[in-house]
Amino acid sequence: MTETQQAIATQRRELAALLTELPTARWDAPTLCEGWRVREVVAHMTMPFRHSAPRVLLEALKAGGHFGRMADRLARQDAAAHSPEELVATLRDNAEHPWRPPGGGFEGALSHDLIHSLDITVPLDLDWQVPEERLRIVHGTLTPKRIARFHANLDGVELRADDIDWSYGSGSPVTGAAQDLLLALCGRTVPEGRLRGTHSDRFSRV
Repeated sequence: MTETQQAIATQRRELAALLTELPTARWDAPTLCEGWRVREVVAHMTMPFRHSAPRVLLEALKAGGHFGRMADRLARQDAAAHSPEELVATLRDNAEHPWRPPGGGFEGALSHDLIHSLDITVPLDLDWQVPEERLRIVHGTLTPKRIARFHANLDGVELRADDIDWSYGSGSPVTGAAQDLLLALCGRTVPEGRLRGTHSDRFSRV
């Protein structure tokens, strides 16, 4: 296994361990993915382990080529069809699964898993710190073209991490932990007080 593949496997096992301890009622808690509870996010993360590439392609065609619409439908279907225990088992048992998003490589797979893990852990206030080496791999995948797909308002700001040597953009600095700034890059909002700077409220929620 490459270093990135090992990081993916560890990432999935860590999230599975956290989710194992999560009370069943909290699986219905909202996440940073708009409209998705914890169960939908985990169902989406484990979608590649349940559905073959041809099946996903067929579902995408049914959705008129709209990947987001297809992913939403499958996430809701799978979340309803599988218990939290089954979803966690699927995540844990496929820790070393070689799935890669189209054109994204293993770095893209790690980015997918890590960002969605934060989508769950941040709003639920779970104690999980992303290791620096994983953050650096994921930050390295976020080119301006890819960041633009998230529609984050980055005009006139520089995102500047205060825990590792990393920054993005130019303008008035918005500082905070690298994992919180990663969410800002991806169009998410983080809890109030985690980011600092004149425009920090742009990326925060009360």
